[in-house]
Amino acid sequence: MSDSQEISPDERKSTYIMDAESAAEMARLMLLDQMITTSMGETLPEIDLSPVQRVLDLACGPGGWPLEVAYTYSDMEVVGVDISERMIAYANAHAEVRQRTNVSFRVMDVLKPLDFPENSFDLVNGRFMSTFVLREKWPMLLQELLCVLRPGGIVCLTEVEMGMSNKPYFEKTFQVLLEAMGRSGLNFSPNGTHYGIVHMLPSFFRHAGLPLLGKKAHFVDFSFGTELHEPFCRDIDISLQLIEPLIVRMQVATPVEWHNLIQKTLVEMYEEDFCAAWMLLTVWAEKAFQG
Repeated sequence: MSDSQEISPDERKSTYIMDAESAAEMARLMLLDQMITTSMGETLPEIDLSPVQRVLDLACGPGGWPLEVAYTYSDMEVVGVDISERMIAYANAHAEVRQRTNVSFRVMDVLKPLDFPENSFDLVNGRFMSTFVLREKWPMLLQELLCVLRPGGIVCLTEVEMGMSNKPYFEKTFQVLLEAMGRSGLNFSPNGTHYGIVHMLPSFFRHAGLPLLGKKAHFVDFSFGTELHEPFCRDIDISLQLIEPLIVRMQVATPVEWHNLIQKTLVEMYEEDFCAAWMLLTVWAEKAFQG
């Protein structure tokens, strides 16, 4: 399939690379959220939180990040939004069980105008939104965030570069995945050799007129023998299976070819010399006061 055959967002229910209503995906996101927050060692980077009263988390999934922020900063009001009704129902139930009265969740498509008044939030957060935000949608998304962010408020985005290892089938599997994402309009790599989003974050802010406040990188090592090895093996096993519809739809591999790649990748991941890592980048910027 050539670049001219890319699938437009109007041709599918959601641009998310997996089924947003899948119970397996919800369980995977819960595991991934715990791993990422633990690896980063923080819910938020070195941001001055003294003026922050209301926080919005975009594409919050089952609510791990908003719940953690609400627990850590009990004086803040935290709102999470996600397109998945299943995710939001779980997040609200979890908040009730944990008796977190300062957090709430709403079903909302963040690629459409956000259903909040202007200047509603002091901080807007988003993690791994490159799994559903098409290339051409990033400028519109940033402009929408500016609408709901108060002057002096902060936008904080975290994205990932993945697929790096010392094993051939592991890298082949991620090359196929990246090609599928490229064909569906979801990354910025011109040849599909990398995830293609981390290096774009600062430019998104600059083009939106948001002065950068800071950047912070994290090295997430899940090589054999590390603390994160086993949970990442589970995450990758589940995610590669759930992403099969995209792989087949984008015609980068047949179901049989994809299953064979997954099995060979998992074998490699349990070899004692397996080395792999993700690189995370968090970038935050401020909405300027109108002068």
